[in-house]
Amino acid sequence: MTSRAALALFAAVLLGLGGCKTIHRIYHEETCNKPQPYQSAGTIPPLAIPPGLDAPDTSHALEVPQYNGPAPPPRRPTDPCLSAPPSFNVPQPNAALGE
Repeated sequence: MTSRAALALFAAVLLGLGGCKTIHRIYHEETCNKPQPYQSAGTIPPLAIPPGLDAPDTSHALEVPQYNGPAPPPRRPTDPCLSAPPSFNVPQPNAALGE
């Protein structure tokens, strides 16, 4: 009976060290390329201070500038998640062999 208890304890420790992410991947597909709730966030007007109250100090407030560049290309469901690092050796399209 002692060996069964040791085996059960070993299995529990091994499962605990495996982490929940591995088990989660078995039962759920990767959803990192699907639209996320934060992507529909918008801008809200600044806080309106009622008359008779002092406005908060905003001298250290973070100002996020508007992005006027092109939109990033849409991600396909087959693209890897952005949390996965890209491959280190990326072939350059215009590079000659040996460069």
